[in-house]
Amino acid sequence: MSSSRYSDLVRLLLRHGRGDLFAGAQQDDFDADEGVADSDAKGAEAFAADLEAMGPTYIKLGQLLSTRFDLLPPAYTEALTRLQDSVEPFPFERVREIVEDELGARIKDLFATFDEEPLAAASLGQVHRATTRSGRDVVVKVQRPDVRETVRGDMDALDTVTGLADKHTSIGRSYGLNQLLRQFRRSLVDELDYRREARNLLRFIELTSEHDRLVVPEPVMQLTTTRVLTMDHIEGRKVTDLGPLALIDLDARPLVEQLFHCYLRMILDDGVLHADPHPGNLLVTDDGRLALLDLGMVATVPQRVQAHVTKLLLAINDGEGEEAAAVLADMGHPLDDHDAAAFRDDVAHLVSEAVASGSDLQAGRLLVELSRLSGVHGLRPPAEMAMIGKALLNLDQTTVHLDPDFSPADAIRDNVSDIFVSSLKVTPGGLLTAAIEAKEFTAQLPKRANRILDTLARGEMRVRVDAIDEQRLHLVLQRVGNRLTLGLIIAATIIGAAMMMRVETDARILGFPAIAMVFFSVAVLAAVALAVHILLTDRAVARSHPSQDEE
Repeated sequence: MSSSRYSDLVRLLLRHGRGDLFAGAQQDDFDADEGVADSDAKGAEAFAADLEAMGPTYIKLGQLLSTRFDLLPPAYTEALTRLQDSVEPFPFERVREIVEDELGARIKDLFATFDEEPLAAASLGQVHRATTRSGRDVVVKVQRPDVRETVRGDMDALDTVTGLADKHTSIGRSYGLNQLLRQFRRSLVDELDYRREARNLLRFIELTSEHDRLVVPEPVMQLTTTRVLTMDHIEGRKVTDLGPLALIDLDARPLVEQLFHCYLRMILDDGVLHADPHPGNLLVTDDGRLALLDLGMVATVPQRVQAHVTKLLLAINDGEGEEAAAVLADMGHPLDDHDAAAFRDDVAHLVSEAVASGSDLQAGRLLVELSRLSGVHGLRPPAEMAMIGKALLNLDQTTVHLDPDFSPADAIRDNVSDIFVSSLKVTPGGLLTAAIEAKEFTAQLPKRANRILDTLARGEMRVRVDAIDEQRLHLVLQRVGNRLTLGLIIAATIIGAAMMMRVETDARILGFPAIAMVFFSVAVLAAVALAVHILLTDRAVARSHPSQDEE
């Protein structure tokens, strides 16, 4: 492995590791109205620029870190959010080579037209416009040459460094850097497989089928491999490019209502999360619809997290700050410095302030702040929690840009209850599973009840609680008692021998009274034997029960 990867990573850590990067999510409350300090902003921008210069792996790592509001200060998450995933395109000859190798035919035989100039170039791939032989207007996403080897080497270097950090530093143990890296590795592996992105497109087409104002490009599976993705070309303008005049002619309210409802249902009911729905990935088409693009980063939201986030949003809408804190504590992982009382008070204050704002309540921003509070008070929330907050924050920005009068708080209040009710519906498979379990329970219940009653009647019922190993504790106490007793006997023998040294007697050894020398020798030999026994038994116990640190 190239040593330059390690040297670049070490330089990055030396430059930023001792600054505010690892200061946590704390911020000075008295500076809330003054924004981010200039020194913090400069350090954050320098960190983002260094990641951008280190290549595709670190650009993607920065995008993931931009969602970890519980780990990084606000200046850093803000700077990483603006991280640009745009690089110089690679030559068309390499594009031709990759496409023809992957699809097994010449470009001119696969496509009627294929533009040599890319529409966009990113760190992992670039996009070219083309037309299939059947006349279908498409775009072809081609993965950069050697990007997999680059990412693999970078990930090996990161894995080594984070493993050492977790083992030898308090920062690594507190933040779980190696666990964060494993999550990042899964996300990056998925994004490098364009077949998975094609499946994401098909799934989102199905999830948005009930919304006539939302559109997702359909992939061409016959022209898609792990390194080449072909999908429909959708003409339109980015949401961020729409000015006030363009918004006047756009019927934006149905767009934002359907977008909000669709994303809430996907997250809280279907368990699917578009991890990066920022306004730049949303296009307003010529016919007034909203197109969802760049579905390479799609995460799965576990059912447990879905239920917790639903309860959290309901508690926020009802202004129940203590209930919100209880939900967060239940779904998070408390660290050694977790302060439950202070956390509950701060969450209650934050929720009450948010509810007092009325229609200005933005769920995404509030979830982001709750994630940040969790980090401040030593509570590590699940990674999906921060990603949901970031996704809803991006949705808030989109809806505010398209329709400033739209109220995300009212939309959540109207939709979350319906989504919660729909999540209570039982599927046919769930009913069948419950019926099978009920049948087994009913069949086994009489036999098990008879056994319990017979055992009670015979007086043989025993209840065992595995709180501590009493037998092992008794054995340890017995060994300690034996060692102490033997040590006292040896000490008393030595003292007695020393006192008998003053007794006058004809029998002498080396000029000392013989009886005293005999007792002294026995005591010394017993002490040596006890020391050897203790050493050997302790080593045997250590080998059979290794410590947690050694594991």
